[in-house]
Amino acid sequence: MDYRDTLNLPKTDFKMKANLPNKEPEIEKYWEDSNIYQKIRDISKGRTKYILHDGPPYANGDIHMGHALNKILKDIIVKYKSMSGYDTPYIPGWDCHGLPIEYKVMQDLTKERDLTPEKIRQKCKDYAHKYINIQRKQFKRLGILGDWQKPYLTLDNDYCAMVIEVFGKIVEEGYVYKGIKPVYWCSDCKTALAEAEVEYREKNSPSIFVRFPMQNKGEVFKNITQPLYVIIWTTTPWTLLANVAIALHPEYSYVTILMTKNGHKCAYILAEERLPEILNTLRIDDYKIIQRNKGKDLEGLSCVHPFIERESKLVLANYVTLEEGSGCVHTAPGHGLEDYETGVKYQLPIISPVDDEGKFTSEAFEFKGLGVFKANKEICQKLKDLEHLLHYNTITHSYPHCWRCKNPVIFRATKQWFISMEIKKLKERVLKATEQVNWIPEWGKNRFYGMVENRGEWCISRQRSWGVPIPVFYCKDCQNYILSAEKIYKVRDIVNEEGIEVWFEKDAYYFLPKGEKCSDCGSTNIDKENDIIDVWFESGVSHEAVLRKRDNLSWPADMYLEGSDQHRGWFQSSMLTAISTCNVPPYKAVLTHGFMLDSSGKAMSKSLGNVISPQEITSTYGADILRLWVCSLDYRGDVSLGKENLERMVEAYRKIRNTCRFILGNIYDFNPDMDSVSYNKLLSIDRWILSKLQVLIEKTTSSFKDFEFYNFYHLLNNFCVVTLSSFYFDIIKDRLYTYSKESMERRAAQTCIHKILIVLVKLMAPILSFTSEEIWKCLLYSKAKKESVHLTSWPKIQEEYKDTKIEEEYENLLLLREEVLKKIEEIRAKGIIGHSLEVSVHINLSLSNKELLKKYEKELEALFIVSKVQLYDSLKEEIGIKVEKIKGNKCERCWNYKESVGDNKEMPNLCKRCIDVVKEFTFLKKGGI
Repeated sequence: MDYRDTLNLPKTDFKMKANLPNKEPEIEKYWEDSNIYQKIRDISKGRTKYILHDGPPYANGDIHMGHALNKILKDIIVKYKSMSGYDTPYIPGWDCHGLPIEYKVMQDLTKERDLTPEKIRQKCKDYAHKYINIQRKQFKRLGILGDWQKPYLTLDNDYCAMVIEVFGKIVEEGYVYKGIKPVYWCSDCKTALAEAEVEYREKNSPSIFVRFPMQNKGEVFKNITQPLYVIIWTTTPWTLLANVAIALHPEYSYVTILMTKNGHKCAYILAEERLPEILNTLRIDDYKIIQRNKGKDLEGLSCVHPFIERESKLVLANYVTLEEGSGCVHTAPGHGLEDYETGVKYQLPIISPVDDEGKFTSEAFEFKGLGVFKANKEICQKLKDLEHLLHYNTITHSYPHCWRCKNPVIFRATKQWFISMEIKKLKERVLKATEQVNWIPEWGKNRFYGMVENRGEWCISRQRSWGVPIPVFYCKDCQNYILSAEKIYKVRDIVNEEGIEVWFEKDAYYFLPKGEKCSDCGSTNIDKENDIIDVWFESGVSHEAVLRKRDNLSWPADMYLEGSDQHRGWFQSSMLTAISTCNVPPYKAVLTHGFMLDSSGKAMSKSLGNVISPQEITSTYGADILRLWVCSLDYRGDVSLGKENLERMVEAYRKIRNTCRFILGNIYDFNPDMDSVSYNKLLSIDRWILSKLQVLIEKTTSSFKDFEFYNFYHLLNNFCVVTLSSFYFDIIKDRLYTYSKESMERRAAQTCIHKILIVLVKLMAPILSFTSEEIWKCLLYSKAKKESVHLTSWPKIQEEYKDTKIEEEYENLLLLREEVLKKIEEIRAKGIIGHSLEVSVHINLSLSNKELLKKYEKELEALFIVSKVQLYDSLKEEIGIKVEKIKGNKCERCWNYKESVGDNKEMPNLCKRCIDVVKEFTFLKKGGI
């Protein structure tokens, strides 16, 4: 007889080979066809809401690994919160306006003629919609569940109308003004930039020391008869054309040194602490200090510009440092924010002889038409010809660049729209509101606080075509601006009805009452503002445009989750718009993650060829491998990804999958409603594994609550690989395979592994979303079957299964097991045995473990996976363990060596237990009851 037929061998359709790249799209289609997201919404009605508000990515290209990391983290949290009993609608969004899209479109249209603003806007709109559809498909492929049919788009009429409404509210509160201030300016993109649109890169720049002749020496230097100069240092020679002052620190000591240059005596003024380095740099050997003064003693004196007939006043500023330069700071209020503030304080002229393209205007005299960076060489030559250039060198330093075109930017004073950070103490209120938010990790609060504390006014105007216009009118005759909230709300209503293009198509009086006149000059020659609003302002009002406007959402958001760069971007613009309009933070918590790096720690870049795309990973490995990798990360810092990381994830996934496959294969005939064994009838090891399962639930839940998913990754790995596969499964295989199908022992093991799998598949659902669904479909369900694992509830700890005593007892039994297995390996290495079932174990009981081992005596054979265990009483304190090859015959069916093998003449090769099972099997096969 072939006894194989009498064994309960595993059966399952759940494949060992995952084939995720092909299997996952089928599951994604199932979710969509079955409308699983909406069904989650339906069963969640009436629950407490948990709103994770999606920060909108730009619709300007395929998604990259940063997007994948961000969206997967969000999806994990949303799914966990949903399973935990919250209503968690997830509304994805896209940022559709602004420079990133317009810049790309303009690159594509470089050869096209007759480019009108209308045509550019239409091309931008088409481009945005194209990539919204592409990115939507790519995000869904990652297993992200959300309302993909009704996302929020910043180009939609209702969204644009809300941008205008919030702008109107801020105008109504008195924060908005138009003024001339230096702002970051990109000459290539021809627009002002926000701080969040600037990135720092290495740049080579001139490093020059220049002397400014003193013209008003005052009483301080009346005894110096030689020519007297103040030495300044700069890395932007082109800004010298806008110089109107030299800033000194009021408390620093400044020395006047007398020296000979080209046969003539002259005197230089500089900070005393910088003297040694400057003497070395300028190669001055023969000098003497003839005077010392505090910086405050020199205030009000003046120099003459080295090559322009213009005064350069000596002023005081606390920002002057002694780290480099001369301690005398060249000041051009038209080209620097600190310079500007000093200019305002001293009522200095604000000169900025640079146009939108970064070229000098006629105010720059012979340098007219030169690009500012190219002009550096010409300006330095002029200084040299006039003998005012004391030293020239080049340095490599960190310099602001445009985030989009990657070219160096300049600081340039232009007329722009600003939101004041000082009116009604807006900055102070934002800083106070920062304390009300839960920052994850905690250092995010200090980072955000510092960025707000150090920021200047918010420049909200941009000189581009693609975006929401600043809904302001002005008089063409006297240039007076009509800043009226009432008129802004009128524009809002029209835009909401007709779309944003109406602003560009219609004249001013389409929005204004007939006969509207300028309040200053009475003119009816009224026109519309040409600038658009900062896209950070646009995305920053999403909490109003989305959370307040959609019935299934709530305000404020429970969480914002983005990369750490958003501390100065979306997190900040959202906070500023919220505090300025309603004085409440728009979010309760902010969670940040780091940036994507390659395996060597370098930033991923197409030019470096070290980019791994999410699409490449999903098509090669599957989305669940990428999701498992995200789960494994301590994402709070920068994260590295390389092929070796993915291969490790594949191996970890394989072990998890095989653990689940083992369970599925052994519950093929198990109906939990009919076959479950009550807890009090379970074996001790079954009660132990159920207790350990409660520990897993408790620790996993804690990890998810704290958003520390990497802890779950390790918990899951350890539970599947060590606790189950290497221990519990090994021990119960005999019961599962060789015991009678309906035996209490087998059903007890099935009861436990079924409960384990139900818990595992739910715990894994937020992470391994596709695989969990695949497992769920393979499960034999009870009458309470759910259509999808994502419609189920998060596992709860069952207190009746928690048994700390049995866990403590098994800790000691496992230690003993380790010692037994070591001794078995020793005789296996000598070739005495092959399998552990060939072993007989003899244990001399110690006084300390006698009671424990006597209690579990009947389960020790299964625990050690041996054929026989004998216990002997002993008075010794130390336990004695002896293993040897067992005497007797091997049962051909269960492979155990038992004395009963050979007792039955009909089945001489089987042990008594197997004979009974085979007889039952034969009886049932013949039609027995």
